[in-house]
Amino acid sequence: MKWFSKFVFHSILGWSIDGTLSSIKKCVIIVAPHTHWQDFIIGVLVRDIIGLEINFIGKKELFSSPLGWLFKWMGGAPVNRGSKSNTVESIVDIFNQRDVFRLALSPEGTRKKVSTWKTGFYFVAKKANVPVVPVSFDFSKKKVTIFKPFEVSDNKESDIKTLRNLFKGVVGKIPEYS
Repeated sequence: MKWFSKFVFHSILGWSIDGTLSSIKKCVIIVAPHTHWQDFIIGVLVRDIIGLEINFIGKKELFSSPLGWLFKWMGGAPVNRGSKSNTVESIVDIFNQRDVFRLALSPEGTRKKVSTWKTGFYFVAKKANVPVVPVSFDFSKKKVTIFKPFEVSDNKESDIKTLRNLFKGVVGKIPEYS
């Protein structure tokens, strides 16, 4: 599958990858900008090319559906997102239970343009004591950049500002949502 993904990603789509995740077993991967469903396809191709398990979370009901096996096979982990549950704590528990868990998510929390990021990723990284790995999908350059791991501090506003600055000038599939 790796050769096929490389062929599609590099030869057919014309994309490149800069950076690596190879030595990191646990982290929160923030992927931005998230502007289109095609981001998922790019992410799956990159995951196959780098040959590492990349995880995601989903509401627990997805994993008990007929397609639950597929979500687990693709690296998904179920979480209870009910009103009385603490999603951050649930995700931290997953980090604590596993030897390898690289959680990929969009800090925007949507494909639309936002002025602020959701902060759940920051609190998960802080409580699980794992780095944040910023990853950009720049459709204007057809380039995925995997930035160096970032250790969060006690200054959430400064950390998020530093992380957001890495994505300045990065253009998503739908530029006006970037």
